[in-house]
Amino acid sequence: MYFAAMLARTEDGWVASDTELDNVETLSDIADLARENAVDDDTVLVLIEQEDAWFGVVRVDGEDDPRVYLSNAAVANRSSYGAMLVDELVGREDDEDVELDTLDLDGTEDGEPETEEDDESDDGAAASVAPSGPLGDGRLLEDLGVSEKELLALDGDALGTIAEALGCTDILEAVR
Repeated sequence: MYFAAMLARTEDGWVASDTELDNVETLSDIADLARENAVDDDTVLVLIEQEDAWFGVVRVDGEDDPRVYLSNAAVANRSSYGAMLVDELVGREDDEDVELDTLDLDGTEDGEPETEEDDESDDGAAASVAPSGPLGDGRLLEDLGVSEKELLALDGDALGTIAEALGCTDILEAVR
């Protein structure tokens, strides 16, 4: 099960909204969604987590390229939205992509669980591309009060900890 929220910075602080990712297929789609919710081209953070297994942060500042951080790329790569972000970060080609149609929105694949033989086949090759551990820009929240060292150490309720550092815990919890 996913939780996704968008935090948009305003002159008066942060505004949070529950974010539906049903129509999102690429990082560009996430960036476009964030820009639609931006106030005066200010910072927008898209926070995604899957049952405390992994979390991701996508930061969009105006028209700049989005910056992405994943807490655990190998685990995230097993879910549809995580795999999409891993693909963007490692530069996986379209013909190497895991078909998003074969992934449920809860992040599990349809059908039987993969076996070791499946992992060695061409279909399992995409899963081996994701490195174990964090991936992306660990410094994307430094100017907002979360250092790279702190981001790398987060586990459990990571999004809550990030919201606390931003001073918007109540706002994020309201959309949870």
